[in-house]
Amino acid sequence: MRRATPTDPAPDAARGGPEGWSRPVSAGVVSALVGFTSAFVVVLAGLTSVGADPDQAASGLLAVTVTMGLSCIVLAWSTRMPITSAWSTPGAALLATTGVVDGGWPAAVGAFLLTGVLVVLTGLVPPLGALVARIPTSVAQAMLAGVLLQLCLGPVTGLAANPLAVAPVVVVWLLALRFLPRWAAPLAFVTAAVVVGVHVAASGTSVDGAALVPRVALTAPVLTLGGVVGIALPLYLVTMASQNVPGVAVMKGLGYEVPWRRSMLVTGAATMLSAPAGGHAVNLAAISAALAAGPEAGEDRDRRWAASVTAGGVLVVLGIGSAAFAALVSLAPAGVVAAVAGLALLGTLASSLRAALAEPDEQVAAVVVFVTAASGIAIAGVNAAFWALLAGLVVRAVLGVRRPAGDRSAATADGRAPRVP
Repeated sequence: MRRATPTDPAPDAARGGPEGWSRPVSAGVVSALVGFTSAFVVVLAGLTSVGADPDQAASGLLAVTVTMGLSCIVLAWSTRMPITSAWSTPGAALLATTGVVDGGWPAAVGAFLLTGVLVVLTGLVPPLGALVARIPTSVAQAMLAGVLLQLCLGPVTGLAANPLAVAPVVVVWLLALRFLPRWAAPLAFVTAAVVVGVHVAASGTSVDGAALVPRVALTAPVLTLGGVVGIALPLYLVTMASQNVPGVAVMKGLGYEVPWRRSMLVTGAATMLSAPAGGHAVNLAAISAALAAGPEAGEDRDRRWAASVTAGGVLVVLGIGSAAFAALVSLAPAGVVAAVAGLALLGTLASSLRAALAEPDEQVAAVVVFVTAASGIAIAGVNAAFWALLAGLVVRAVLGVRRPAGDRSAATADGRAPRVP
């Protein structure tokens, strides 16, 4: 960990007294609120797609939110670094395009549990981390972009099918993107909540108070071939390649060396703990990591860890109230939820496409991966993400594409983070 030195600029208030903690705490609150409201609809959509009923989906949202909050607290408190964990938004997007596999919801829960086991093994076995880090960036990002494309069509199809309900969400999102870019997705969700409220009032729909009570629906995990190949392996790969490895890179750019082994053990254990209740995957935060670890969390770098602890505490509270969020989604008029999810993922789609097509020699293979993943095909019960990854690697091998020198990654012998470009 890089500790602050006497030359680091910091006002006296940042060095001592309660004022010195105000910025990290406020940054933590913002990080948790933005992270949760930007993507919880994607999580619910993913869990529902692979077979969860409304109670099981609400339980999964509760479980993954609470465990990622606890992971934030454990990692930040034990390392005194602003390490933030998150649910796997790319993983949830992958689930949303997967559909029910052989074995139904219990098989999906078994796949979530196996994903956690694989993450733990990644921390314990450095060569496994090195192998994951060596997945070509173009292939991993093209696969993610193909998965996201279907979800990002939500605002377009929603506007066509239900313009009166969806248009306010899109307009608020666009204006917020211009003036308050960080809050664009949360404000789109707030607008959607208003639309839902108007819809409920106009239609006279009653709200079941029992649906607002936090609940945990446990499911015995089952391992099936379709669950392992169709959910666990793609979920593990997209979580590692699109969240954990970039998360390390983001933190390194901010001056923090993330303890790789400890991070994988904590997030992997959190995934395993949440799986029976429906949680899909917990990982290191990537894009949102900068909210708690950057300058907005205060000039005193030695106090920024408080931002991650605060974020964890807020996430636990949000998780306990997640049943109400799930109930809100269930009452939404047609097209609104899909529009909110698509708008929240547009930035991720753009960055994925940019990374996938960055190297001219990689573009053909990347496009093959992209169109295969976007096709939504399922062969022998295995979804498109797996076939897209396989197709990309085959095309690269046939074309003789070599890994760029700056794209090499390897885990160190002591279990520290892979070297990420």
